[in-house]
Amino acid sequence: MATYDPFRDLDRLASSLFDTRRGPRRMPMDLYRDGDHYVLTADLPGIDPGSVDIDVDGQLLTIRAERTLTTGEGVKWITREREAASFLRQLNLGQGIDNDRIAASYSNGVLSVTIPVSEQAKPRKIEVMAENSSPTIQAHESQETPQPIEQ
Repeated sequence: MATYDPFRDLDRLASSLFDTRRGPRRMPMDLYRDGDHYVLTADLPGIDPGSVDIDVDGQLLTIRAERTLTTGEGVKWITREREAASFLRQLNLGQGIDNDRIAASYSNGVLSVTIPVSEQAKPRKIEVMAENSSPTIQAHESQETPQPIEQ
């Protein structure tokens, strides 16, 4: 049984009247590097995976999502604290990202985006040649007897 709290209702009313966040809301996210790729995880609870839109335009990664709430006809709400909302997050990827291999998955209200580092940006070893060493050319003698070419 829910108890009546007039202050909770007053707080909800005040937040709905004075809430200035009428546009897209920001989604909380984490970003870390794991070897040769970056991993972005974002909280999107209650989001239909079909409403998530991820696109890359140049170096700008944009994530959009929409939470819609369904109601049946004749429903009498006792309390309604969840809101329909749209979410937006944009990140500048910078140089050294393989845009063609970015992948995303959604599980248990968490969006995961894997952003691979391009081959050109990966660390690599450069072989140092000594100045007075010259390349050695080795010749191998063939054991086979050459066959004449027929015309």
